[in-house]
Amino acid sequence: MENDSLLKIAGECLNACSGCEIALLNIGETLLDLLPKLDFVHFPILMDHKYYGQLGEKSAIDIPHAAAGIVSGGIRNEDHLAIATEMRKKCDVLISLGTCATHGGIPAMANAFTTEDLLDQYYTTKSTKPGATIPFNGVPKLLDRCYALDEHIKVDIYLPGCPPHPDQIGGAIFALLRGDKLKLPFRSVCDTCPTIRKGKGNIKQIKRFITTPQFDPQKPIDEMECLLEQGYLCSGPVTKAGCSDGCSGGYSSSYSDEYAKNNGGIPRCLGARVPCRGCYGPVKQDGNQLLDMLNALASNGIDINTLPDRDSLLRFSGAHNRLICKKESNK
Repeated sequence: MENDSLLKIAGECLNACSGCEIALLNIGETLLDLLPKLDFVHFPILMDHKYYGQLGEKSAIDIPHAAAGIVSGGIRNEDHLAIATEMRKKCDVLISLGTCATHGGIPAMANAFTTEDLLDQYYTTKSTKPGATIPFNGVPKLLDRCYALDEHIKVDIYLPGCPPHPDQIGGAIFALLRGDKLKLPFRSVCDTCPTIRKGKGNIKQIKRFITTPQFDPQKPIDEMECLLEQGYLCSGPVTKAGCSDGCSGGYSSSYSDEYAKNNGGIPRCLGARVPCRGCYGPVKQDGNQLLDMLNALASNGIDINTLPDRDSLLRFSGAHNRLICKKESNK
């Protein structure tokens, strides 16, 4: 029997790897507290619910009404667009889950190439079957590029990350249950990084991360010098905080705040003594990690021409026309 007191949830996974749904499960024991308060009315990756009715009797995609919709993945083909549009229509609050949904994520790196070049590369040039042709029958038509959700539909809550940290997902759901307004963060990874910043200003060029940075593995990370000041490209200054255990990233909730009190707050990449790769996207939703990083480096006297791969600064945020095909940009 349907319980109207439960929070109705609809979920979708579009152009993504389902890692965000694994992060949802990784909320752990707290999920046991949440589940009795939730009613999943549509979530194909977790339950059997067909788009066109359970018997295929409907002629258009039909998703039940839900108080909250959780969508991971960006929009790359016509099916993704149709599903995202229906989710927006049927959900009172729509959550963009993961960096693929908020900024395009890794799939948006394909935006550096034309669709024609991509298809030719993977279905003809590199095919293991001689004379292979590009499949079209029954395959959704690709759009011109990979889009973030908010390029096509209105998004109410952004939860970036590859994947988002489980305590942020839990905090968001608890906030919805209480009817609280979610407080979005405005901090960078650098703001939460414990490494030492000496401000020596003697780095003039950036090097590839193919050598081991200087640190003593027997000493805590707060005694390691900032990797950027060691000359390694680290996206910490231009990346949103939130990846670390115990770092609510500003997503205020009783769950995430309590979690933060009892756990360390070291950004995950830095905790492994490697530079931040930028997976939480820009600090501001409409920020440009590439442009912001170039400005930061140039203002500190670093030759931006020494960057080994500029486009890698957009490896997680290539949607919103940030990463475009060079052929198209030259037209």
